[in-house]
Amino acid sequence: MTPESPLRRRRGDEALYVEVLIRAPLEEVWRLTQDPASHVRWDARFSDIVPQRTRSDGAREFRYELDLGVHTIRGTGVSLATREGPAGERTSALLFDTEDALSPLGAGRGYWRYIPTPEGVRFLTGYDYVPGWGWLGRLCDPFLIRPFVWWLTARSFDRLRMWAEEGTSPEQASGWRSLRRGYRPRARNCRSRPARRTGRTIMDDAPRSLEEIA
Repeated sequence: MTPESPLRRRRGDEALYVEVLIRAPLEEVWRLTQDPASHVRWDARFSDIVPQRTRSDGAREFRYELDLGVHTIRGTGVSLATREGPAGERTSALLFDTEDALSPLGAGRGYWRYIPTPEGVRFLTGYDYVPGWGWLGRLCDPFLIRPFVWWLTARSFDRLRMWAEEGTSPEQASGWRSLRRGYRPRARNCRSRPARRTGRTIMDDAPRSLEEIA
């Protein structure tokens, strides 16, 4: 798994950023995101996550699947969760890859941050990837694949918010059930860029743990 070099060549503003404010205890948000069985319930980017082994440094290797009905995309990944910061901030770093030629996403890297605030938990992600599908993927990624992946991530984050805040299960906020009033997750409830401009790119803000598992 060697996504570092091609991803470092990408412009920083092409990396995806999603942030949502979840008015729930940090421990609850942590539980719903770090447990693989809970994770796949709210995150539409995965249909299954199967833990493989835990490394000596605490990083966890896993296999993932995304069932598209006519085809199932399979890949591998490794994540490392950390607790850091004087205010109780937590992070989770991730590398992922796939050999599936039909996957629109190739190798990638990203992170989650959990930032406690008086209003709740700022749960955010930054990630980037090498497009799949060869030249066709490189052509379609900026105006088709990448915007769709952002929307899918943001809608999933809002589904997580509804679960943590209101107890609305991800199943209730999926498919036809999401058409019921108050059950529909909305991508527009999430930020697509950091609130403050610091001159740093989205991937510059990745935790140190991302380099440790590279």
